Amino acid sequence: MKKLLVIDGNSILNRAFYGVKLLSNKNGLYTNAIFGMINIINKQVEAVKPDYAAVAFDLKAPTFRHKMYDAYKAGRHAKHVLHEMGFSVLEKEGYEADDILGTLAKRAEEMNIEAYVLTGDRDSLQLITDKTTVLLATNKDTLVMDRAAFFEKYGVDASQFVDVKALMGDSSDNIPGVAGVGEKTALKLISDFGSLDNIYANIPSDKIGKSVNTKLAENKDNAYLSQTLARICTDVPIDETIEDIAFVGFREGAYELFAELEFMGFIKKFGLTKSKNSSAVQPEYTEG
Repeated sequence: MKKLLVIDGNSILNRAFYGVKLLSNKNGLYTNAIFGMINIINKQVEAVKPDYAAVAFDLKAPTFRHKMYDAYKAGRHAKHVLHEMGFSVLEKEGYEADDILGTLAKRAEEMNIEAYVLTGDRDSLQLITDKTTVLLATNKDTLVMDRAAFFEKYGVDASQFVDVKALMGDSSDNIPGVAGVGEKTALKLISDFGSLDNIYANIPSDKIGKSVNTKLAENKDNAYLSQTLARICTDVPIDETIEDIAFVGFREGAYELFAELEFMGFIKKFGLTKSKNSSAVQPEYTEG
């Protein structure tokens, strides 16, 4: 069976930035995030051996906060690096990276292709199915999260994770949830009732404490709003087909770009050589 590897570029780049000590090249460009990103991604390329591969980025205009940090300037270079490593780099106005990941994973499933989603964001765990596995990058290692592993950790099926998020919320994503309900309570509620709809069809319930019954009743609108906000879109109108994102391996300009970043160790590891046309123009990407 063929395999697809799709990667949350923003998430992995951010995790790599904080996981590797500060590095810079002679031009003062911070390269630690790119260095760490290459390591994280290459390990999964070696493990998965994908036939198709893409990296998705959020398409957001830089804010004043981004401009305060030189590290964010590495984003554009990271996209160049990924392109030269053989990945398709995808962005879509109005959608986030995880929506693109979810859409590609769904398309792969429909084509009987195994999908692997590499991310540092737990939100993508909802994408786990019999044919989609999430490779969850953590501070220590990358966890292989299939349906069995998800159930072992959380006690509910991955398909129920959106309803868990609807209850517990997520302040980092501006998802309100039900005030006063944390992850532990949310998991127990979904384990006991199966879904958000079934919870609200049965409250007040003797299986739930009086306080939680009250919180649920008072926050019903927020719970259903949060369910909508938490659900990843799997129908993004992406022009590229699965065949368009075939994984091609290192491209001709990889040596020059890695040399500019002073990644001589990677040049040796990957066996990169100078291209015949060293003045080749790099593709343009938005500032990340």
